[in-house]
Amino acid sequence: MISLQEGIVPEIRVRSDYAVIAITKHGVELARGLLRSFGGVDVYYMSKFARGDEDVVSAGSAEGLASASPDGGRTADSGETGAEASARAEAANAAVSAADTATDGTAADAAVSSGGEAVSAAALTARTVPGAASVGAAAPGTASSLYSGIQLFEGSVRMLFPALFPAYKGIICIISLGAVVRMIAPLLQDKKKDPGIVVIDDKGEHVISVLSGHLGGANELAREVAAAMGARAVITTASDVQKTIAVDLFGRRFGWEWESADKLTPVSASVVNEEQVAVVIESGEPGWWTLDTPVPPNIRSYGSVQEALVAGPHAALVVTHRLLSSAEQAILSNGVLYRPKVIVLGIGCNRGTPAEEIEEVIASTLAELDFSIRSVKTVCTINLKADEEGLLAVCGKYGWPLVTYTPEELNEMPLNQPSPTVFKYTGAYGVSEPAVQRYIGGSVPLALVKKKSGNVTISVGIQTFTEELPQ
Repeated sequence: MISLQEGIVPEIRVRSDYAVIAITKHGVELARGLLRSFGGVDVYYMSKFARGDEDVVSAGSAEGLASASPDGGRTADSGETGAEASARAEAANAAVSAADTATDGTAADAAVSSGGEAVSAAALTARTVPGAASVGAAAPGTASSLYSGIQLFEGSVRMLFPALFPAYKGIICIISLGAVVRMIAPLLQDKKKDPGIVVIDDKGEHVISVLSGHLGGANELAREVAAAMGARAVITTASDVQKTIAVDLFGRRFGWEWESADKLTPVSASVVNEEQVAVVIESGEPGWWTLDTPVPPNIRSYGSVQEALVAGPHAALVVTHRLLSSAEQAILSNGVLYRPKVIVLGIGCNRGTPAEEIEEVIASTLAELDFSIRSVKTVCTINLKADEEGLLAVCGKYGWPLVTYTPEELNEMPLNQPSPTVFKYTGAYGVSEPAVQRYIGGSVPLALVKKKSGNVTISVGIQTFTEELPQ
């Protein structure tokens, strides 16, 4: 719990380049949805909206604090020394204290539009799957669950901004635009130092680039967030000079995650300096070029890592669900590896199967297939398992939606080996195999038809896309 006090810069845990802040009930729904669909963001919201699954940890005991270190060393993910960051934050806090007092937590709440229905997290993350029911599967209190580490605060949100401003590359505020302007005004330095600021309305309909649109990346951030939410990006700058790939935001709208930040900076430099850059799309959504201008000539797309290696680019953006071989790792000497959400798991299990067993079967099976667990999109099963505690716990830990089908829907899918025994107990001739087929399409071959391990049966499919890659 972060207890905000006047004149004191709070300690925060920084694990991402981007933060999301919410101060209303509807805003919290949107923030939690972004944590699922956008990925890799730090989320802050008022403690009165706690759901009980945040696994709150004292900020002072966590790694990656954004306050100054006692020895004056560098703060996590920052180019400033601890003393410099602390001085900047303290000065910012003093400025904010003198700002319009109407921006305290109560007034800011009132400033946010409160009309309309709440937007659920599921609405932000799950695409419609005919005949399926999406089950919310959070694991309350699980230390490594998707929502663990969400930072709750009490007090005026105004007093949180002095800590966030020097710590993040971009800040996404689900707060009224006017309130945000008043709160950040005392903190502004110049466009080369200020973070990108984006504002989302309380109904999640508009994503507005407010500050540092070009140099701070707010325009691109607004576009990616809007795409992830199905909202409209509002860009007011006269021109957008980027016209190329934002490496750290690449594929975020699809939920892609990069595996390591080590090469983000040098690969970004290659993109900006118009060096030869390979975009390797082995799986995932093909619509990665989002601008209304042609792809720059220095950026070429390839269908495989091997094809790109032959071309010998200066840098590479590699999108695949596969674990790369030793030879293929050479592409990452100056490359960033992204994990698209394309793996669909079909799971059947005996009643009461512990989460640990289900998780071990999933992990070992994906390892055998040379697939990354970070590319899992969803888990499918029969509706009889919608309340299976072990399965729900695993889905909650990894943030995977659980999609269920009725026995009748599963029986519509062709099976290699229908099981009369399974039919006797469930009404379906199979569970894991037809569940995956139903999700990805019955005509798509499965990567793994079926494997039985202890109390768990697993099938694995890859969601495919047919749109042509940009050249």
